[in-house]
Amino acid sequence: MGLGVESKLGDSIVTTRLDHAINWGRSYSLWPMAFGTACCGIEFMAVAGAKYDLSRFGAEVVRFSPRQADLLIVAGTISYKQAPILKKIYEQMCEPKWVISMGACACSGGFYDNYTTVQGIDQIIPVDEYIAGCPPRPEAVLDAIMRIQEKAKDESILKDRVKDYKGFLDV
Repeated sequence: MGLGVESKLGDSIVTTRLDHAINWGRSYSLWPMAFGTACCGIEFMAVAGAKYDLSRFGAEVVRFSPRQADLLIVAGTISYKQAPILKKIYEQMCEPKWVISMGACACSGGFYDNYTTVQGIDQIIPVDEYIAGCPPRPEAVLDAIMRIQEKAKDESILKDRVKDYKGFLDV
């Protein structure tokens, strides 16, 4: 015999916390937006293809509008000229939003150690997951998406995720 609503309605309903129900839905319905600027963008296309099947993880609805996406996958080299565009795309995404930095160029500038290349996109926007490699394997991309799903399951809908972040474009 249960207490509360369960005692009156029996086994016909299930009660849960609102956080848990919303986060379960969010974690299995990620809508990625690929910001592919180099060869890592081709590797992301392989992940979305039939062999690796991104749809098994609920992330097959690749969007090309930031207002419809909640997962930004930055794949490739980012120059200082592209930095304000990337920042604007990130700001246009709906909350909660997650970012994956894919490949050596997006994570650390790669072998482009010059005045035009940003040495890691974490100088512009906050990054949730880093994927190493040049280019990274599709399995690594799937692993990062599964880690984002785990993060989405454990969040509270009431707290702001990245309120203290300051990049070099923030004043």
